[in-house]
Amino acid sequence: MTLSRRTLLASVCLTVLRVPAVAADPGDQIRKLVIVSAAQASDPQEFQAAQLLAQAWRQLGLDIEVKGMPRPQLSDLVWNTRDKWDMTMWRMVGRPERSDPDEFAYNLFNPATAATGYDFVGYDNPNYMKIAEAQRSELDQGKRKQLIYEAQDAINKDQPYIFLVYPKNVLAYDKSVWKQSTVVEQSGIGIRSFWTYLRAEPLSAQKDMITNAAEAMLALNPLYISGAIDSWLTEIIWDRLMRVGPDGLPIPWAAEKVVQVDPNTVDCVLRPGQKWHDGNPMTVDDVVFSFKAPGMGDKSPMYKPFVANIKDVVVVDARTVRFTLKTPSAAFEASTLAKINLIPKHVWEPILKGLADKPQNVETVQEPIPIGSGPFKVSRYKLQEEIVLEANPDYWEKPKMSRWILRVVTNVGATLGMLARGEVNFLTDYRGDPKILDDIAKQQKDLEIAATVDMGFRFVAPNLRRPPFDDVNFRKALSLTINRNLMAQAAWNGYAVPANSHVSAALPFWYKGEQHKPNLDAAKKVLEQAGYHVVGGRLHYPDGKKEELQSLN
Repeated sequence: MTLSRRTLLASVCLTVLRVPAVAADPGDQIRKLVIVSAAQASDPQEFQAAQLLAQAWRQLGLDIEVKGMPRPQLSDLVWNTRDKWDMTMWRMVGRPERSDPDEFAYNLFNPATAATGYDFVGYDNPNYMKIAEAQRSELDQGKRKQLIYEAQDAINKDQPYIFLVYPKNVLAYDKSVWKQSTVVEQSGIGIRSFWTYLRAEPLSAQKDMITNAAEAMLALNPLYISGAIDSWLTEIIWDRLMRVGPDGLPIPWAAEKVVQVDPNTVDCVLRPGQKWHDGNPMTVDDVVFSFKAPGMGDKSPMYKPFVANIKDVVVVDARTVRFTLKTPSAAFEASTLAKINLIPKHVWEPILKGLADKPQNVETVQEPIPIGSGPFKVSRYKLQEEIVLEANPDYWEKPKMSRWILRVVTNVGATLGMLARGEVNFLTDYRGDPKILDDIAKQQKDLEIAATVDMGFRFVAPNLRRPPFDDVNFRKALSLTINRNLMAQAAWNGYAVPANSHVSAALPFWYKGEQHKPNLDAAKKVLEQAGYHVVGGRLHYPDGKKEELQSLN
């Protein structure tokens, strides 16, 4: 007896998915899906994680390709052409102001930032945004914690990101060059911190801290952070009214005093005698401009969300600035006062005026010599090669080192060679096998290693603008197949913690610690219930669904 086409199809579906036969014709076969990742030489952990994902997802009947590329090209593709990619390996790095969960909870998934800002995957859930907005204005810490828990549950349900690990920042330094007690390990950040750069004491005539970056920078701009490396420099070139201390709590900084006048009013009193790197005095007018500039239309898409809750900022007297908020904000100190870079009005006001009638925004601007007021000032730079900063002699707490030098070395092996030869004395960016670094430290007794769980996270970002990633069931199935414990061990060699949330395990008060266990059968069941079919070992869309390939190229 000859089987009909429909009966044969049902038999295949039953065998592969282990579910009851579906008497219907499948939709189009799902096309090859591409994961874009950093190149293997520059970020072997990320590249290997992408390969592990591809292996897992092929078990669902998917054709997966991993495409490695240099980080600048990867960033340009993902950030600037938001409908032209399927999935990308990505990371949110730990920054001091992110010790409060607001930045990740509110900005990452805010559809208002989908075109040019942080919501680069195109997630849009009004119910989630209600939770994200509520946690911002809840001043009762216990109630706010519950809202942050709800936010984590909502993201877990929708899977706009597929979380992988909270990496451990594995860094090293030469303790014959730098006094150990002055190297500061910041909670959720590690020893690569503002406090280390400010206070590390040299032990000899070598007073330059020579650091490294595993990728080239795209910009050196106080209103644009294109990646992790940029943030390290903006923190020390441009000052902030508050800083997040080593314990993760915000403290007054460029403002010597911060006063909560009432739930909607905050006064900041500036330290006297502060100067810009070009010698001009920093004034209260500069501070007002620094917080108003990011809110000027869409000219500063990255920083606009951090000033959105400011109703007004005005001068009270020669040293005092008053912030009036639209709603009370539990995270205002950490997420705004410790986030916004102070910029000189005399430099940036003409720049903004020049952009007023142009399509470009401030992210396209590169000052010939950037002017800040922080503890280090720019001496010279080539974004693809080297940045040299000098200690600012006019800073109210002058750094102990003479210069801070960043050398761009995209190859992990070359970086280790430079460390062994003393050409780098503070390893700030290591993406290779941590055990290799351990072995080197055993041979070189002056090498000190520190590993800190990051408050950031590694993830794969599915592009929700493109099918099949616009289907939450498809995203859930992808997530269910991943063995995160294996990934932490295999790709990060044990120097990572499995991730399940946009709030890191490094923030134990806010973190809702529920781990995801891999379950291939459950993933297949989710797909079957959503109408997907497997035919000849390849996954097809639900009945009748067509994919216009030309619209996806």
